[in-house]
Amino acid sequence: MGRKAAGDSWENGGVMRAIAVLPALVVAFGLAALPARSAEPKAGGEAVLPPDVPWTGKSRSLAVPASDPWATPAEEEGLLRTPRYDETMAWLRRLAAQAPELRLVSIGRSPEGRDIWMVVASREGAETPEALAANRRPTLLAYAGIHAGEIDGKDAGLMLLRDLTVRGTRRALLDGANWLFIPIFSVDGHERFSAFTRINQRGPAQAGWRTNARNLNLNRDFTKLDAPETRALAAVLERWNPDLHLDLHVTDGNDHQYDVTFGHNLGSGWSPAIERWLEGVYTPAVTRDLAAMGHVPGPLWVASPVDAGDLQKGFVQWIAGARLSTGYGDVRHLPSVLLENHSLKPYPRRVLGAYVFLEASLRVLGAHAAALRAAIAEDRSRRAPELPLEFGPPSGTAAPPARASYLGVESRLEDSALSGGRRLTFTGRPVTLDVPVIRFEALTRAARPAAYWVPAAWPDVIERLAAHGIRMERQDAPRDVDVEMLRITNVVVGPDPFEGRMPVSASFSPERRRERFPAGSVRVPTDQPLGDLAMVLLEPASPDSFFRWGFFLEILQATEYAEPYVMEPTAERMLAGDEALRAEFARQVAEDPALAKPDARLQWLYRRSPWFDERWRLYPVGRER
Repeated sequence: MGRKAAGDSWENGGVMRAIAVLPALVVAFGLAALPARSAEPKAGGEAVLPPDVPWTGKSRSLAVPASDPWATPAEEEGLLRTPRYDETMAWLRRLAAQAPELRLVSIGRSPEGRDIWMVVASREGAETPEALAANRRPTLLAYAGIHAGEIDGKDAGLMLLRDLTVRGTRRALLDGANWLFIPIFSVDGHERFSAFTRINQRGPAQAGWRTNARNLNLNRDFTKLDAPETRALAAVLERWNPDLHLDLHVTDGNDHQYDVTFGHNLGSGWSPAIERWLEGVYTPAVTRDLAAMGHVPGPLWVASPVDAGDLQKGFVQWIAGARLSTGYGDVRHLPSVLLENHSLKPYPRRVLGAYVFLEASLRVLGAHAAALRAAIAEDRSRRAPELPLEFGPPSGTAAPPARASYLGVESRLEDSALSGGRRLTFTGRPVTLDVPVIRFEALTRAARPAAYWVPAAWPDVIERLAAHGIRMERQDAPRDVDVEMLRITNVVVGPDPFEGRMPVSASFSPERRRERFPAGSVRVPTDQPLGDLAMVLLEPASPDSFFRWGFFLEILQATEYAEPYVMEPTAERMLAGDEALRAEFARQVAEDPALAKPDARLQWLYRRSPWFDERWRLYPVGRER
């Protein structure tokens, strides 16, 4: 493909410009010419993106011409367009009708009532989890469009399904592995279809939106499970039990030479055996296959510079928390990989890169399933005495960061008369830099209890634990249990909603208590394969705990009070009879400006009286040691 001038790109909404240069694309990709299509009105013009770079990758041969009877809807238009939901499903139904290896299964329905379809691909044409497990081959789960504007994986997956079946060029892959493929995960977000969806992305001409119909980011919902889409996916993980899990995205951020970046959690400590397999077996094999087909694969950290204007400050190799797909897979000991195609590369190149990535993943899974399953079993049987909960960059006293080679694109910083700040411009010229890579580490940890006790009064929490597949022991009668409970202090709520909830942060102090848990309460043992996930959800200091997501806001409010005409004489009697309380009160009045107010002094004393609610700010989940 010839170099285009700066701003001449395949970005969203660029259909008319794409049509103007279409003959060059047809020659470069070997695809049939596309019919002209009308474009949406350009209310604010087209996004101005950095210049593209030439690419002549071998994977261009994977696309069939538009005249082929099994051309996908995207191939029919030169991989410039992605089909809508109905068109996608019509094509898949036609394929499944001719391919005995394929079955279509609805895994659930979206808030707007659309089915979320999963394709089950196996040599035998299995349609149920039990039938799939009976063939004993490993199973790959991949889904596209969790952010529906990032839809490369859908069009790549349709091409690969075709080649696995009716075209037959990749049929042998099903001899080694099964494949579960969800072509459109956020189906409602997908149908918020527009040329104006991702300003920093080169194509397709139109695509869907980042969030679902309720404006929830599904890739922030894996722990709280507020969305029916993520509930459905959690059920797939539990019922179909895949061996490898791929989440297909398109990244943003700074410009670089890499077109396909991918990776997994490194250094979380949640699944160390799986991490060794992903690092030692999976990543090298997929990297080789991508490079052999003309792509430029790279690690995920290349999209996370400390300062995009000064790459010598380095990059961050972060660890995904459990709210994200790869962090969630990691903590439930499911091998999980995130694909991030580079948004500034043209859509045809990105789709073909996703095809090679999926093909390579099926191949390496089929060839190395025994070692992977051994790693999964090892991690699911681990019962680490401590579990990392939160991750971040190391402290200033840590060892110097590692260094790595980075295939970048030359950039410059200039003064901006428009913003008054500094403007970052990419020139399109490749550069190779030696850069520091700062790896996240565990910031907080929790000791593993024998079990957690969740009172029956919190059915929404119990129901979500069950939706995750966590084993619980429901109590048919009240139980008195010696537990450790946590008193909440220094609470901060909000200030703004995040993903549909009011986030909470706090400090905690432990208390030993004899607590009565009524019938309907549950005991959640940590001696189970999902015990680590239970800890991440129920330890309130965990960033992805139900507490931090705002599930327990009720316990933060004091509901009883004392009238001043009663509290004044009662407080006098309290102080007269307790020398230590009298001394503490005098010290607090002298040191705390808030206690200059009469009401504040009476409230301070009321909280130390036997009439005050002793369960105020008591986290209701108990730890059994």
